[in-house]
Amino acid sequence: MPNLAAANTSKEVLPGLANPLGAHCVQGGVNFSVYSRDAIGMDLVLFNDPDSTPTHIIPFNQSVNRTYHYWHLFVPGLQTGQTYGYRARGPANPDKRMRFDPEKVLLDPYGRGVAVPASYSRDAAGREGDNASTAMKSVVVDMSAYDWEGDAPLRRPASQTIVYEMHVGGFTRHASSGVSDDKRGTFAGLIEKIPYLKQLGITAVELLPVFQFDSLDCPPGRVNYWGYAPVSFFSVHRDYSSRRDPVGPEDEFRDMVKALHRAGIEVILDVVYNHTAEGGQTGPTLSFRGLANDAYYILEGDGSGYANYSGTGNTLNANHPVTRRMIVDSLRYWVQEMHIDGFRFDLASILARDSAGDVLPNPPVLWDIESDPALAGTKMIAEAWDAAGLYQVGSFVGDSWREWNGKFRDDVRAFVRGDERTVKALADGLLGSPDLYSHKRREAEQSVHFVTCHDGFTLNDLVSYNAKHNEANGEDNRDGGNDNRSWNCGVEGPTDDRATESLRNRQVKNFFTLTLMAIGMPMILMGDEVRRSQQGNNNSYCHDNETNWLDWTLSKKHADVHRFVSLLNARRATRNLDPKGTLTLAELLQSAEREWHGTKLHQPDWSGCSHSLALSAELPHEGLIIHWILNAYWEPLDFELPSVDGGGEGPWRRWIDTTLDSPEDIVDWQTAAGVPGFTYRAGPRSVVLLYADLKKPGVLGGGV
Repeated sequence: MPNLAAANTSKEVLPGLANPLGAHCVQGGVNFSVYSRDAIGMDLVLFNDPDSTPTHIIPFNQSVNRTYHYWHLFVPGLQTGQTYGYRARGPANPDKRMRFDPEKVLLDPYGRGVAVPASYSRDAAGREGDNASTAMKSVVVDMSAYDWEGDAPLRRPASQTIVYEMHVGGFTRHASSGVSDDKRGTFAGLIEKIPYLKQLGITAVELLPVFQFDSLDCPPGRVNYWGYAPVSFFSVHRDYSSRRDPVGPEDEFRDMVKALHRAGIEVILDVVYNHTAEGGQTGPTLSFRGLANDAYYILEGDGSGYANYSGTGNTLNANHPVTRRMIVDSLRYWVQEMHIDGFRFDLASILARDSAGDVLPNPPVLWDIESDPALAGTKMIAEAWDAAGLYQVGSFVGDSWREWNGKFRDDVRAFVRGDERTVKALADGLLGSPDLYSHKRREAEQSVHFVTCHDGFTLNDLVSYNAKHNEANGEDNRDGGNDNRSWNCGVEGPTDDRATESLRNRQVKNFFTLTLMAIGMPMILMGDEVRRSQQGNNNSYCHDNETNWLDWTLSKKHADVHRFVSLLNARRATRNLDPKGTLTLAELLQSAEREWHGTKLHQPDWSGCSHSLALSAELPHEGLIIHWILNAYWEPLDFELPSVDGGGEGPWRRWIDTTLDSPEDIVDWQTAAGVPGFTYRAGPRSVVLLYADLKKPGVLGGGV
């Protein structure tokens, strides 16, 4: 490192460039640029390591190192791995809209790496006084040296995509994972388990937040496990790396992406562009609020308070030009430099709000994302609601956007539980939710179907608990959702009763079948395929322990469920409802030959007290007719089967019957046994799927 003592830095530092933002290695040194419109002074602070005090403090000269709202300079001799931060000074602040604190070391909003000292103190960042030794610091990372070996995003068709939502740490942190101690809970550990993902048959992993987050943004004595507390939108979370060198996490992350791509698996990131870990009015000053508080956040009242549409204390001002550009730059970075295939936007409805919190009819940031050529072909998935009650499922515009379908989740849960007035809603969900999407020019996989996700019960707990059990969170069981539409099958929690366990197993398979066979892009939660439990906790965000980790011994205990899901996935990944990939959902449904039935052919029971339904549909591109039988009633029911023109007696073959024991519950598609006669007895609370060869198109008559 060059000798840059504060007394003689003016001779060692060059003016630098305002563009690009962040710290970038160029020939002979590093260029730094940061946005702050209202600052009246800025320092670049250099460190030997994240735990040390500053080695050099380099002031920016306003006449030389500032262009418009950008502070910039070039430091010769610096290179990748350099630890740094900023200090910003501001003017008098009578309206309280600015939060400058010259004693706080600030992360670079565009920093490519973050170092967290062993002594990191969130409290010190929120109170008066210097926090140089206890602050997170940015790290200079040269992204150009990595060898991708020809890798590129996969661009898998949505119709053949099966998403597996997972937590990088929890996937391999359990001792039973077989991963070495130094790689448990890391990107390297995930690489070792790629054969498991391939065998399961998923085609995309959706990683819970991997941007650097503040693990101390949580109640005292606990840890922020999920990662919805970002401090940087360009940096990999260091705790998920087995490498301790300054730039190791970025390389290990890229190694993981490259390995997953080689296995044919896409990488989708769960991204949090709706808030940061800086919290509300009394929160810590980590980065954004110390540089441009009113640009990065939606403020309320006299400017001293923060709008809280995220439920976490603050809300990003996503449609402000500076924040909007940062979001798009971040997305572009992860696609171009990290080869990411897609993004799931947490609380995406916040992106529709303006600086006053009002909902915009055409939010600029959404159109920027939609129209950016670098993001073309990237999967964009919206969680189309926010914590303030703005529910926009069915409303996200643009051809690139898909949505988590919370309505599908609730309707399927209610039907399988046996609720009344659920059959019509279930039928709509199976067809891709045309009530939400068919009136727009949206493809069939516009809806992302799921029954469980990280937020809520696991699938095992959905069929094992009537109520949430979040006592371990330390909030007297007040946190977490109360409307879970769960059913414990007669016993609350774990049980040795064989009949109850058999029913739970069947219900789990029912949920998987409905999710993976419906029209839409399916998503399943990590560990549901082996009945992972959180002991009834439906808000396990603050537990980095076995409550959340995947216990790999479950793959043997519940091998039948794992097998069931693997065979469902194998069929799902090869289906092709629209070989040209050009039909919208409305066009697909209009051209399809299908008919609804009840226990009697052509007589579906849509009444409020109905608990059963059957559906026949032609798949002309595959030469097949499929016949669903859905019986959520608590007694067996006999269903008449349609005749198949030219099929003779007993043309139907049984692929799935969830009442049967493994391996008869689901069989290899091509080895399905024939079904004699013209009726089928469906067991209580079961799903059956039959198919027959399509001898002549149109044998079902007009669709319903």
